[in-house]
Amino acid sequence: MDLVARDLAAVWHPFTQHALWPADDPLVIDRAAGVHLYDADGKRYLDGVSSLWVTVHGHGTPEINAAIGAQLERLDHSTFLGLTHEPGIALAEELLRVAPEELSKVFFAGDGSSAAEAAIKMAYQAAAQRGEQRPLYVHCAEGYHGDTLGAVSLGGVELFHATYRPLLIETRMVSSPGVLEPGQTRAERAAAVLDEMRALVAHEGSRVCAVVVEPLVQAAGGMLTHDPAFLRGVRELCDSSGAAMVVDEVATGIGATGRWFAVEHAGVSPDLMVVGKRVTGGVLPLSAVLARDWVYDAFLGDAPSNRTFFHGHTYTANPVCCAASLANLALMHERGTVARAAQIGERLGAALRPLEGYDGVAEIRRMGTMTGIEVRPVGARTGFQVCRAARRRGVIIRPLGDVVVLMPPLGMTDAEVDELASVVDESVREVVA
Repeated sequence: MDLVARDLAAVWHPFTQHALWPADDPLVIDRAAGVHLYDADGKRYLDGVSSLWVTVHGHGTPEINAAIGAQLERLDHSTFLGLTHEPGIALAEELLRVAPEELSKVFFAGDGSSAAEAAIKMAYQAAAQRGEQRPLYVHCAEGYHGDTLGAVSLGGVELFHATYRPLLIETRMVSSPGVLEPGQTRAERAAAVLDEMRALVAHEGSRVCAVVVEPLVQAAGGMLTHDPAFLRGVRELCDSSGAAMVVDEVATGIGATGRWFAVEHAGVSPDLMVVGKRVTGGVLPLSAVLARDWVYDAFLGDAPSNRTFFHGHTYTANPVCCAASLANLALMHERGTVARAAQIGERLGAALRPLEGYDGVAEIRRMGTMTGIEVRPVGARTGFQVCRAARRRGVIIRPLGDVVVLMPPLGMTDAEVDELASVVDESVREVVA
């Protein structure tokens, strides 16, 4: 039995409609090298979405692989519940070194969803242990923070989240800062949504526990970008209301926007920051929540106080994952990867500029390397058809509805960036001609 047949007989894939997938010519990836993937027949594909927004230097990075091997020889796993280890300590120190300086403690998790879940629980428990009853969270339409129920409660992508609404915690949702009204600038949109948020917080008073946002780009919502003034306004609102500012940097952090973290573009520091995806260079699962002292201090007390954060995972701060992350971050410093990401983004934007005036394209949105091309539908699954056309040309990209998403590895060369843009241009024009 071939691999596709075995897959169809045994596997349930995420975000995949299996009634359609067998007819979509499923692709079996066999190996990877650099910024390329190879299928089971040996055909090579440029990894245009960095294997779901995670690959930094490319696949098979020798320095990361060597760090993993060395760590496996020394310590493969130890619980982080009441014990510690050097890779976890060193990684916490390194994350704090590149993060906004007000963040002072690191809590490790496994993936973006579990880190987001931890952050919203931290915000609530910290308030409760200060004697405040704050049961509400404020979040944005078109937002996405993962697929656990707490994270889904703060999501605003109806396609993903509507089914689960009866199961979710109570929240208040404001409009997306990235969905513009006709004729509206991004600065005007930021001001309008901030007004909406201020009115909501004023109405709810001290019941608001946290405001949870994706900084500058609502990635899963369709690469919706917003003005940095929105983040500055959220910071001011949280300061005045006593709510925690929680930013989800899973998609935007670790260099994707041309800065270590997207909040740097706005010059603000959150109370809690969620990071993941690129933290290990795209090799192993690891995420974290970075917290300010006031959040951490709310959990300190004697044993009878029960102020402990009763939350964690078996593989929290797995030392092999931490070693991979340390090697990745060291390479990023050595190679100037964050500055290179900004250059890649500018080159990609320039190469895609001819599509901006094309009738079949509604809008191109980009922040750093994070790029979304919204195509005008010409039938069912138009975005998917563009991605299929790119795949025939040897490039892997993914759609979010009719938004074609590009997020290249941060180690791409200029020639590879040009190839990516050229194939996407050709594929868009083919499908929406």
